[in-house]
Amino acid sequence: MDFLNAMGGTAAGFFGAVIPFLFVLTVVVFVHEMGHFLVGRWCGVGVHAFSIGFGPELVGFNDRYGTRWKLCAVPLGGYVKFHGDANGASVPDPETVAKMSPQERATSFPTQPVAKRAAIVAAGPVANFILAILLFAGAIWLGGRFELPARVSSVEPGSVAAQAGFEPGDLIKAIDGTPVRDFNAMYRTVTGSAGESLTFTVERAGADRTIQATPAVFEERTPFGRHRIGRLGIRSPNGSEAKLVEYGPVASLNLGVQETYFVVERTFSYLGKLATGRESADQLSGPIGIARVSGEVAKTGGLGGLVGLIALLSVSIGLLNLFPVPLLDGGHLLFYAFEVVRGRPLSERAQEIGFRFGLALVLMLMLFATWNDSLNLFGLFGRGT
Repeated sequence: MDFLNAMGGTAAGFFGAVIPFLFVLTVVVFVHEMGHFLVGRWCGVGVHAFSIGFGPELVGFNDRYGTRWKLCAVPLGGYVKFHGDANGASVPDPETVAKMSPQERATSFPTQPVAKRAAIVAAGPVANFILAILLFAGAIWLGGRFELPARVSSVEPGSVAAQAGFEPGDLIKAIDGTPVRDFNAMYRTVTGSAGESLTFTVERAGADRTIQATPAVFEERTPFGRHRIGRLGIRSPNGSEAKLVEYGPVASLNLGVQETYFVVERTFSYLGKLATGRESADQLSGPIGIARVSGEVAKTGGLGGLVGLIALLSVSIGLLNLFPVPLLDGGHLLFYAFEVVRGRPLSERAQEIGFRFGLALVLMLMLFATWNDSLNLFGLFGRGT
């Protein structure tokens, strides 16, 4: 009986993670590919297939333009295959293009002006950023935001804050010259600045003063593994001081842009620290990690939590696709930049080598991220205190 109960619990946990994961990933992938699709159609390019997932087709239909819309068995991405593409990664098919009639070439992706090709390729990541902005803004507009004043309630003895000179009652107005809206905004800046010197503008007894402090480095356990965060050692005001602030559509949209920018800025900050050895690559996560987070968010945050996760993942996927790696959207844009500079496309051989390199790099990154997820899943990272 214990075995059956354990199996039942495992199955429930599995489906509790997989279903939210598929929901989150499908929305993000669909919007990304829809960006490519819509701009491609507007540019007069024919579309052979719009696929969510890879591998064998599970279900699909043809629209009146001849595009095959399909859902495939491996739901870890998607693609739009344009007329003249060799595959869903928009790798050109020179032999097929060479045999096309003038009418067919007019609707072929590889024969379009470089500006149109660049617009079609960039539309996918742009759609992801737009989705994130709208979701962040919509959540703020519909539900408002609970905000705590960025006031120091207490200071931990012996902490960085105590050594720097913070006192209870201090109101933090700005960090490095950037105004601080509330305690959460201050908290996010501090946690993302471990080991970095920060300049705080603090109001005390009606007068402003400047305090220099470097957040200490601490490790925090998350579903993605252990993250290194910064801590000062100050506590927030009592929750009774929190107030619900409502924002109109314009202000909400502005905050949606700010939230999206914050994710982008933190991503680049992490990559910069990773390149200089100040961060560990064990924080890179893949499908397993995203599935775990999706399941936990679905249990604790419900639909609202999943909407926030969709926004976060949409920014990440949009940004990842803009990296100048052949096979990704950014790699295509890099090739187009070379084409503009040279006055002609790169040779077929150069493009083929680039795409093979990109495929190998993407596969290695996926394997590494999956390895990280597996180690994290079994608790092998960060043992000890």
